[in-house]
Amino acid sequence: MAQSPGNRSERLASWLESRAPLSGVVEFLRHKEVPWHKGTFFYLFGGVALLLFCVQVMTGILLMFYYVPAPEGAYESVLLISAKVPFGWLIRSIHSWSANLMILALFIHMFSVYFMRAYRPPRELVWVTGFVLLVLSMTFGFSGYLLPWTKLSYFATKIGTDVTKVIPVVGEGMRNFLLGASEISGPTLTRFFALHVAILPPIFTIFLGLHLLLIQLLGMSQPLGQQKARGIPFIPNFVLREGIVWVVVLGLLAVLSVYLPWEVGEKADPLASAPAGIRPEWFFTFMSQSLKYIPAKVMGMEGEALGVYAIGAGGLIFFLVPFWDRWSREGRRHWLVTAYGVAVIVFLATMTSLAYFKPY
Repeated sequence: MAQSPGNRSERLASWLESRAPLSGVVEFLRHKEVPWHKGTFFYLFGGVALLLFCVQVMTGILLMFYYVPAPEGAYESVLLISAKVPFGWLIRSIHSWSANLMILALFIHMFSVYFMRAYRPPRELVWVTGFVLLVLSMTFGFSGYLLPWTKLSYFATKIGTDVTKVIPVVGEGMRNFLLGASEISGPTLTRFFALHVAILPPIFTIFLGLHLLLIQLLGMSQPLGQQKARGIPFIPNFVLREGIVWVVVLGLLAVLSVYLPWEVGEKADPLASAPAGIRPEWFFTFMSQSLKYIPAKVMGMEGEALGVYAIGAGGLIFFLVPFWDRWSREGRRHWLVTAYGVAVIVFLATMTSLAYFKPY
């Protein structure tokens, strides 16, 4: 006697449940709620960053089939991808644009968490892991920028790696380790490729998994000053909102990739002079631009070194905010925390704007 489709599906569900007991997870998600308030929209940017990371992984795997990590073939392989491989130009544009949009989404997510004081106990480690994910994403961008071996990427990487020389004791050693030589060359490209595709992805995945696990265990932060905000079901209400935003982001990514395809540029020539107005990628320009305004010597110290120390100290203060913001732990807002966050945004925006809009 033939079994009905209903019986077969029940048996299959029972078989899967006995080997992968996920009913508890499904039940948890069915009862999970998301606080509903005027800042709930900003919760969506974490999911946007996750979506764009998945796009990065998929497009990066496709590009790896054709990319050659050597000075003699890197640029030519990028040309091949852009001109000969079917839809290669589109995959490359999606990979590049999604990387930039992902970092932008992470910045928005980080500052929204900061101003909503969502790092309050017991969520200190959520903030710490999120901050590490932002740093790792910027490192992804830095390591990937050199891979096409173009003139702009070559000299921008040179500027970025030269900054490490000002770090006391270990600076010169760090630079030589990154480059694999005294200057950017074949070993540098190999190391950056290994960093980009083999070292950073598993580290990023570990911190991402820990970050998501902590969010699920602790839940999303309630607004400061409210013991219990009105909640909406995670499934389907919040998931549907996130899905709509994902569709919009994917549409924006498609438009940018098709109508503003990522250019290949000129091949790097280590013997040529650096192009005028060379700068690192936009998420690092705040550093290079701010160093231009510091005198060569400040109270007997190297101005560039002093600038790097100041930027590092500012970032460390931001990173440690869950541990020094005692006012938020007590359920109160304080002008100092808000003022510091605003100052960081103004500094980043001003330095980045000056780098791109000030004529050279």
